[in-house]
Amino acid sequence: MIYIDDAGSGSLIGGVCIGFYDDTKGLLYFDFIPVEYFNEKHFKEKAYQKFAVEIVKKFFDSKGISKNEEICICRGYIFDKVREYFSTCGYNFKNVKIEGKLQNEVEKNFSNYVVSLGLPKDYLIYTKYPFHFHKLLKWVFADYENRKKLCKTGWKSWKKYSSVNLQINYGKSPNDNFFCLRCGKKIAKNSPVKILKFYTNRENIVFLHKDCP
Repeated sequence: MIYIDDAGSGSLIGGVCIGFYDDTKGLLYFDFIPVEYFNEKHFKEKAYQKFAVEIVKKFFDSKGISKNEEICICRGYIFDKVREYFSTCGYNFKNVKIEGKLQNEVEKNFSNYVVSLGLPKDYLIYTKYPFHFHKLLKWVFADYENRKKLCKTGWKSWKKYSSVNLQINYGKSPNDNFFCLRCGKKIAKNSPVKILKFYTNRENIVFLHKDCP
């Protein structure tokens, strides 16, 4: 049985991880749809779905997966074109909710990937998978010019909130529970801070070290 799942389609940050698991051989394989495929032009054209087909083809060709093998594929929208490809080519597949080993491994792989992009591991845990949009937006606004390129900018939610008015104030950290969302280091209580405030469907406040570059 071949299982196919994805992780990251609900995360503002990064592309999408595609995972495969051959339970007969105990084989795990991962590949990524780059975040560029979720910019406005590509997202509108659903280019990410076409790229998913290429990832599947590459895996099947490299591992010699035949059309007779049973395939269980995640029901997510990322695989709409893959399902069309399977139907056209006569593959033996069914749509299922992927659970267990592959689900855990593909989510872990995606988590490691976004950490490699710069998202602090502790903050990733704080966002609570599958990555709370507004909490990730706070991290992006903490270093907007450098981090916007890591975002799925074709999303309607990005278009709606990415240009909101950003208020900047200065003060002192009220306690020692905050981490600077620019450098990732802890902010000491009563130390001088730069405070970013913006509104989406709620008030969002970001604390930075006052002199953090």
